[in-house]
Amino acid sequence: MDETSIKIKATWTYLYRAVDSDGNTLEFLLRPTRDAEAAKRFFVKALHSTACSAPHVPAVEEQVAQPTAAANPATSVPRVINVEKNAAYPKAMAELKAAGQLAESGELRQVKYLNNIVEQDHRFIKRLVKPAMGFFSFETAGRTLPSRI
Repeated sequence: MDETSIKIKATWTYLYRAVDSDGNTLEFLLRPTRDAEAAKRFFVKALHSTACSAPHVPAVEEQVAQPTAAANPATSVPRVINVEKNAAYPKAMAELKAAGQLAESGELRQVKYLNNIVEQDHRFIKRLVKPAMGFFSFETAGRTLPSRI
């Protein structure tokens, strides 16, 4: 997981992104702030999307009986999450573990060199955004980025 800044409506906005070990983008989120609340929201969104896209997700009837991903050990929960040294990530991870939305066995690694896959992938986004000098609305950014990521 990592974030980069892009310009939307002449203000800098943070683009949070999660990629797997192969460099495939799992999820992204645009937020105006870079704080613990934004990190927590992105963790929840990324974990929900990976759990829903897992090939062994239970049927709808079983999901109603077990509403959270932490309650169902068969869902795809990451073993390790690599992030940079932003102080918001450990706080968000601790809150999610306390709430039971993330497994206690999940590890958060704050080493900047382990994020090279996602850091290198930011180049393609910057190459897309730079000629246009940013996006003119959140809607435009939200529609353009998924097709390019």
